[in-house]
Amino acid sequence: MGSSRARVIGPPPPFDAELAAGLAVVQGGAPVSLTPDLIGALRTGHVAAHAVDDEGLRRGGAYTFADHRVPGPAGAPDVTLLVCTPTALDAPGPVIYHVHDGGMVAGTRRSGMTPMLDLAEPHGMVVVSVEYRLAPEHPFPAPVEDCYAGLSWIAEHADEFGIDADRIVIVGVSAGGGLAAAATLLSRDRGGPALFGQMLGYPMLDDRNDSCSTLQMRGLGVWDQVSNETGWRALLGPAYGEPDVSPYAAPARAADLSRLPPTFIDVGSAETFRDEAIAYADRIWQAGGDAELHVWPGGFHAFDAWMPQAALSQAMTRARHDWLRRLLAT
Repeated sequence: MGSSRARVIGPPPPFDAELAAGLAVVQGGAPVSLTPDLIGALRTGHVAAHAVDDEGLRRGGAYTFADHRVPGPAGAPDVTLLVCTPTALDAPGPVIYHVHDGGMVAGTRRSGMTPMLDLAEPHGMVVVSVEYRLAPEHPFPAPVEDCYAGLSWIAEHADEFGIDADRIVIVGVSAGGGLAAAATLLSRDRGGPALFGQMLGYPMLDDRNDSCSTLQMRGLGVWDQVSNETGWRALLGPAYGEPDVSPYAAPARAADLSRLPPTFIDVGSAETFRDEAIAYADRIWQAGGDAELHVWPGGFHAFDAWMPQAALSQAMTRARHDWLRRLLAT
């Protein structure tokens, strides 16, 4: 995609030394870029690597869990919600509404649930994880409409699940962060649930795919420009990169970022999504909103998921907990 003004693009920022050593092991010579012919392999590998089994959801008896099929968007199939409830919950509690990652093309409601439960458990939070339809079989608006349908239903039925409907925090990373941001915009614009907060981890926000960080990190890290194009083309088809892409597909396209809930955004300095994440936080501030932004020096995309014990990953995790703790105290 071309840019409207000339830019001088410098070399890529260096990876954190500890992360760089781990990245070489994680990749193991595998292709850096996701192309359409590799989507099937991503789905198989992503589900195997990140789906949490029953014992992982129970967390030694700290949680119970159940799937619930709820009405989907008008004329569309039902949506499945995975609801994980603390066994010690004795009063309506706050909830994480989780939107999984997977580049818009992979993952399930069990994907990424270990870090979500890690985030929720110290704060006594319920976790609700939505299974949305995947592109390219189900392009925009199917994924975000599924996310919004599940969010609306759980808010309406909060009393049945011991949930405080006034304290729903939507959380997503990568593609899930983009969908969480889009569902938040939908909820604002449709008069839906008034979200208590949104946490967007290295979010996939901008289909234009031409930022400085996108160009710097081409062919590097975990999710590069080619991978990003694959994901966005799967979601948008021929509309990819065109001027009239909906903000509910690519939240960076939104003209108005006012009246959003308190927002937490984090991103690595050495990844594709750096500039669009920074710009999104900046535009929330420009609109008078509440946003906290962390740019982790030398972090590649999703470094905390691949290397959770790394020092930078631990710092990222602490920052997320600190923000959530402060939010819930308000």
